[in-house]
Amino acid sequence: MVEMKAIEILLVDDSPSDVFLTQHALNSMRMLNKVHVASDGVEALAFLRREGQYSHANIPDLILLDLNLPRKSGLEVLAEIKADPVLRMIPVVVLTTSSLDEDALKAYALHVNCFITKPFDFEQFKKVVSLMGEFWFAVVKLPPKS
Repeated sequence: MVEMKAIEILLVDDSPSDVFLTQHALNSMRMLNKVHVASDGVEALAFLRREGQYSHANIPDLILLDLNLPRKSGLEVLAEIKADPVLRMIPVVVLTTSSLDEDALKAYALHVNCFITKPFDFEQFKKVVSLMGEFWFAVVKLPPKS
Protein backbone atom coordinates (compact mmCIF):
# COMPACT_ATOMS: atom_id res chain seq x y z
CA MET A 1 0.00 0.00 0.00
CA VAL A 2 1.39 3.40 -1.00
CA GLU A 3 1.23 6.01 1.72
CA MET A 4 0.16 9.41 0.42
CA LYS A 5 1.56 12.37 2.24
CA ALA A 6 -0.13 15.71 2.30
CA ILE A 7 1.17 18.23 -0.19
CA GLU A 8 2.12 21.50 1.48
CA ILE A 9 1.18 24.60 -0.52
CA LEU A 10 1.86 28.20 0.40
CA LEU A 11 -0.72 30.46 -1.24
CA VAL A 12 0.36 34.10 -1.20
CA ASP A 13 -2.58 36.31 -2.12
CA ASP A 14 -4.20 39.34 -0.51
CA SER A 15 -7.62 38.85 -2.09
CA PRO A 16 -9.94 36.85 0.21
CA SER A 17 -12.14 35.89 -2.76
CA ASP A 18 -9.16 34.63 -4.79
CA VAL A 19 -7.89 32.70 -1.76
CA PHE A 20 -11.33 31.11 -1.35
CA LEU A 21 -11.57 30.22 -5.06
CA THR A 22 -8.06 28.76 -5.13
CA GLN A 23 -8.66 26.69 -2.01
CA HIS A 24 -11.99 25.49 -3.42
CA ALA A 25 -10.36 24.52 -6.72
CA LEU A 26 -7.51 22.70 -4.95
CA ASN A 27 -9.95 20.87 -2.67
CA SER A 28 -12.02 19.76 -5.65
CA MET A 29 -8.97 17.86 -6.95
CA ARG A 30 -9.45 15.31 -4.19
CA MET A 31 -5.77 15.29 -3.37
CA LEU A 32 -4.29 15.39 0.08
CA ASN A 33 -3.13 18.95 0.43
CA LYS A 34 -2.60 21.47 3.14
CA VAL A 35 -2.87 25.07 2.02
CA HIS A 36 -1.23 27.77 4.10
CA VAL A 37 -2.14 31.36 3.28
CA ALA A 38 -0.03 34.49 3.52
CA SER A 39 -1.81 37.73 2.71
CA ASP A 40 1.24 39.82 1.83
CA GLY A 41 4.88 39.48 0.82
CA VAL A 42 6.33 40.14 4.27
CA GLU A 43 4.15 37.44 5.82
CA ALA A 44 5.08 34.99 3.04
CA LEU A 45 8.80 35.45 3.67
CA ALA A 46 8.32 35.11 7.44
CA PHE A 47 6.48 31.83 6.80
CA LEU A 48 9.18 30.53 4.47
CA ARG A 49 11.98 31.55 6.82
CA ARG A 50 10.08 30.10 9.78
CA GLU A 51 10.20 33.34 11.73
CA GLY A 52 8.03 34.44 14.66
CA GLN A 53 4.63 32.76 14.69
CA TYR A 54 5.77 30.53 11.80
CA SER A 55 8.72 28.98 13.66
CA HIS A 56 7.13 25.52 13.35
CA ALA A 57 5.81 25.91 9.80
CA ASN A 58 6.54 23.19 7.30
CA ILE A 59 8.47 24.15 4.20
CA PRO A 60 5.95 24.03 1.34
CA ASP A 61 6.24 21.75 -1.69
CA LEU A 62 4.91 24.53 -3.93
CA ILE A 63 4.35 28.28 -3.68
CA LEU A 64 1.44 29.96 -5.48
CA LEU A 65 2.34 33.64 -5.63
CA ASP A 66 0.27 36.63 -6.64
CA LEU A 67 2.21 39.63 -7.99
CA ASN A 68 0.08 42.45 -6.60
CA LEU A 69 0.70 42.23 -2.87
CA PRO A 70 0.85 44.81 -0.10
CA ARG A 71 4.05 45.55 1.85
CA LYS A 72 6.29 43.59 -0.54
CA SER A 73 5.37 42.81 -4.14
CA GLY A 74 5.26 39.33 -5.57
CA LEU A 75 8.31 40.09 -7.72
CA GLU A 76 10.25 41.19 -4.62
CA VAL A 77 9.20 38.01 -2.81
CA LEU A 78 10.19 35.90 -5.82
CA ALA A 79 13.61 37.60 -5.98
CA GLU A 80 14.23 36.86 -2.29
CA ILE A 81 13.09 33.24 -2.61
CA LYS A 82 15.32 32.57 -5.61
CA ALA A 83 18.30 34.31 -3.95
CA ASP A 84 18.03 32.10 -0.86
CA PRO A 85 19.99 28.81 -1.16
CA VAL A 86 17.42 26.96 0.99
CA LEU A 87 14.23 28.38 -0.53
CA ARG A 88 15.26 28.54 -4.21
CA MET A 89 14.51 24.85 -4.71
CA ILE A 90 10.81 25.31 -3.94
CA PRO A 91 8.86 25.62 -7.20
CA VAL A 92 7.08 28.96 -7.50
CA VAL A 93 4.02 29.44 -9.68
CA VAL A 94 2.93 33.01 -10.26
CA LEU A 95 -0.87 32.98 -10.22
CA THR A 96 -1.97 36.52 -10.97
CA THR A 97 -4.58 38.65 -12.68
CA SER A 98 -1.81 40.32 -14.69
CA SER A 99 -1.53 39.35 -18.34
CA LEU A 100 1.20 41.87 -19.07
CA ASP A 101 4.15 40.51 -21.02
CA GLU A 102 6.39 42.77 -18.91
CA ASP A 103 5.27 41.03 -15.69
CA ALA A 104 5.83 37.59 -17.19
CA LEU A 105 9.30 38.58 -18.46
CA LYS A 106 10.27 39.99 -15.05
CA ALA A 107 9.03 36.85 -13.29
CA TYR A 108 10.89 34.51 -15.65
CA ALA A 109 14.04 36.65 -15.32
CA LEU A 110 13.77 35.97 -11.57
CA HIS A 111 13.52 32.21 -12.28
CA VAL A 112 9.83 31.64 -11.64
CA ASN A 113 8.84 28.09 -12.55
CA CYS A 114 5.54 29.01 -14.16
CA PHE A 115 3.44 32.11 -14.88
CA ILE A 116 -0.35 31.74 -15.01
CA THR A 117 -2.90 34.48 -15.55
CA LYS A 118 -6.01 33.88 -13.44
CA PRO A 119 -9.13 33.47 -15.56
CA PHE A 120 -12.07 35.61 -14.42
CA ASP A 121 -14.63 32.82 -14.95
CA PHE A 122 -14.81 30.48 -11.93
CA GLU A 123 -15.15 27.28 -13.97
CA GLN A 124 -12.13 28.25 -16.07
CA PHE A 125 -10.23 29.23 -12.92
CA LYS A 126 -11.05 25.86 -11.34
CA LYS A 127 -9.90 24.08 -14.50
CA VAL A 128 -6.61 26.01 -14.59
CA VAL A 129 -5.88 25.30 -10.91
CA SER A 130 -6.78 21.64 -11.41
CA LEU A 131 -4.46 21.32 -14.42
CA MET A 132 -1.71 23.12 -12.53
CA GLY A 133 -2.15 20.80 -9.55
CA GLU A 134 -2.18 17.72 -11.74
CA PHE A 135 1.02 18.86 -13.44
CA TRP A 136 2.93 19.77 -10.27
CA PHE A 137 1.76 16.83 -8.16
CA ALA A 138 1.17 13.99 -10.61
CA VAL A 139 3.67 14.66 -13.42
CA VAL A 140 6.61 16.60 -11.96
CA LYS A 141 9.09 15.13 -9.51
CA LEU A 142 9.36 17.79 -6.83
CA PRO A 143 12.73 18.36 -5.14
CA PRO A 144 13.11 16.49 -1.87
CA LYS A 145 13.02 18.54 1.31
CA SER A 146 16.31 18.67 3.12
